[in-house]
Amino acid sequence: MKQKLFMVALAVSLLSACNKDDTDLEKPVIDFSAEDSFPNNCDTLWLGETFNFRSAFTDNSELGSYSIEIHENFDHHSHSTEETPCELMPEKEPVNPFEFLKDYVIPAKRSSYEANVDIEIPEGNNEGHFDEGDYDVSISLTDREGWSTQKIISVKLLKR
Repeated sequence: MKQKLFMVALAVSLLSACNKDDTDLEKPVIDFSAEDSFPNNCDTLWLGETFNFRSAFTDNSELGSYSIEIHENFDHHSHSTEETPCELMPEKEPVNPFEFLKDYVIPAKRSSYEANVDIEIPEGNNEGHFDEGDYDVSISLTDREGWSTQKIISVKLLKR
């Protein structure tokens, strides 16, 4: 009898959990289509300068956080999410590549957000000048439910 009662309670619990209409099943969206979005695929960023990262983020429910990563692409590995390929410089071994990774929290209860962040790219570090060349900018956006989406664009990082 106890086993039967347990099975009925378990079935009711599972059925009620499966019938939730408010479950978020959609990934958030990274939108670079606005005229002032930056950087875009194949753009150039400059060593020793600060650039203004701009993009629009949306979600059907509530946004959570985003991160921006910049890393070298000297071996021409490919994980770009863009359809248009960029002209690449010759492959090379990294000596002192620039690296950037930072997480940002989006204010609570926002289903849309305009990211606007200044990112400094120094000329170098205590190991010398940073390598010029092909780099990837990876943007990862996560909503409050944990769904995430990524956009990866190719850029050049050069000295003026």
